[in-house]
Amino acid sequence: MLIDILAAAAAGAAPESHFGFTEAMKQGGVIAWFILTVLVIMSVGSFYILITKLLEQNRILRQYKSIRGGTFWRANTLAEGASKLEKNSAWRQLVDDGLAAEAQHSKMTDSLEAHDWMHGSLARSEAAINSRLAAGLPFLATVGATAPFVGLLGTVIGIYRAMIGIALAGSAEIDKVAGPVGEALIMTAIGLLVAVPAVLAYNWLQGRNRRIAELLSGFSTDVLANITSRGAVKPAVMTATSTQQAARAAATAPATKA
Repeated sequence: MLIDILAAAAAGAAPESHFGFTEAMKQGGVIAWFILTVLVIMSVGSFYILITKLLEQNRILRQYKSIRGGTFWRANTLAEGASKLEKNSAWRQLVDDGLAAEAQHSKMTDSLEAHDWMHGSLARSEAAINSRLAAGLPFLATVGATAPFVGLLGTVIGIYRAMIGIALAGSAEIDKVAGPVGEALIMTAIGLLVAVPAVLAYNWLQGRNRRIAELLSGFSTDVLANITSRGAVKPAVMTATSTQQAARAAATAPATKA
């Protein structure tokens, strides 16, 4: 009885579909697999750049927070403060380049102003850091601009193969055009799925780089002012505790009468 039921169920089962992703790619041949491989490489490269640049930006921002609330500006000299910064950090590079420019200026024989010389040296250091942060972003922009067209190439080839199938069959039967049309739609979708995250990642990372560039410029100005004033000028360092104390004192202070 059970065998008869299973046999009847098997006889009434729907036929296996041959129009899935793998079947469509197989019908597309070498060209379809090549285009898919290119899109996959683009996607993997985009996410790799996104992750590595995000980690690099987070490290720089974390180091900046430790500088503003740490012991760097409380040090007696910039050299002493630089020794407390992380090695190979962007902020350490700015301080070291500023100190190197100060030392080199004393060896110069012309009348070039110290401020101009050190300002130019710090500007070059900032440009080098910003250039390093921007590395890899052109790849994201390239992927965002070209991935849809790479997918469109697969779409055109799929439609072309569908038209050839119709011409050879003499009629537009679904089994003749389903594979090429499915391949065309798949390539279009994959191209968009690769391009959209790349564009979003590019814009987001660019915005964060602009914020870091602003912080670098401000820190560079503080370093320059400290060097030219021989340590007399230092930015106000506000820690979380001092900020809370200042707020508490302002809240409890008596109001002044006009």
